[in-house]
Amino acid sequence: MEIKRKLLMLVVFIISIPVNAADHTVEMLSSSNGQMMVFKPAVLKINPGDTVIWKATNPGHNTSSIEQMSADSSLKWNGKINEELKITFTKEGIYGYKCTPHYILGMVGVIAVGENLDNLSSATKFATSEEKKFATNKNRFSKYMNELKN
Repeated sequence: MEIKRKLLMLVVFIISIPVNAADHTVEMLSSSNGQMMVFKPAVLKINPGDTVIWKATNPGHNTSSIEQMSADSSLKWNGKINEELKITFTKEGIYGYKCTPHYILGMVGVIAVGENLDNLSSATKFATSEEKKFATNKNRFSKYMNELKN
């Protein structure tokens, strides 16, 4: 009887995961609201199991994970230019990403998955260091990381 109960609980758990999962769209843009080279939204708060879809809204952009800002070292992506990309996030924490050709211009974004943001401090430290290298939007990473702290 105990095995049947455990099996039933497992089935219910597995079935409930897709029901609670959501899809979030991030646009890759050359400009938006007076800002150049942006992801919209650039800061995203999601739940574990949710999927982020990067849409190539304007040509010439991609999305690529930033390894030093990832809560899950096994989750890496590097989309092609003009490619729509879908990534499902299961592990809680902070994930930074960039547009590879426009990284020097500060085209970056941040995703917070769940409530356990253990890597927020290390991700913020890396982001603050990196943004000093940007040719433009030199405080963009700091601004985004501060949004996560609120």
